[in-house]
Amino acid sequence: MNNIQTRTFAVFAALAALMAATRFNHFGSAVTLPDASLAVFFLGGLYLARSARASMAAFIALIMEAGLIDYYATSVQGISDWCMTPAYWFLIPTYGSLWFVGRWFAPRFIRDDHAMQGKGLAGLAIVAWAACSFAFMFSNAAFYLFSGRFADMSATGYASRVAQYYGSYVSMALLYVACAAALHIAFDIMTTQRMHSRS
Repeated sequence: MNNIQTRTFAVFAALAALMAATRFNHFGSAVTLPDASLAVFFLGGLYLARSARASMAAFIALIMEAGLIDYYATSVQGISDWCMTPAYWFLIPTYGSLWFVGRWFAPRFIRDDHAMQGKGLAGLAIVAWAACSFAFMFSNAAFYLFSGRFADMSATGYASRVAQYYGSYVSMALLYVACAAALHIAFDIMTTQRMHSRS
């Protein structure tokens, strides 16, 4: 396994571990972190986009992990299955949109050697915000239309009800993305210093 493959596997393992550690709680608590799923799929597209086949395999693996975590949470731990409706399947295109946008942005942010592009941070912030905002709106619209739980509620009433969660969902996703970018910068600095020390 070469250096790029090793880093790619390490990123995949870190994203899978992050989702496993946080998916049980949407908003977090005193002892748990908020759900990182939006950020995980965006970062997956960003960092695991080396080849179409490998990227698709990683996406499918993370989708399956998300489904298994949700099954375990609702069937074994007794967490509410309120979201387990026909609309649940729309999480696949929701997460797929995040993955696609991350993959689209990857060449503008990460060079072939995994080092960060010089002008990528501002673009990363804007693209991550847009992708997470779309994912939030799409998944909530699908839940309204296909869950069967809101037959007596108008679309306007539903929109005003879920709008209060927009800030917390998207800001937490952006915080995870910012932490990943900070780790990336720190890794680039350490790699550069190591190279200078050898020369």
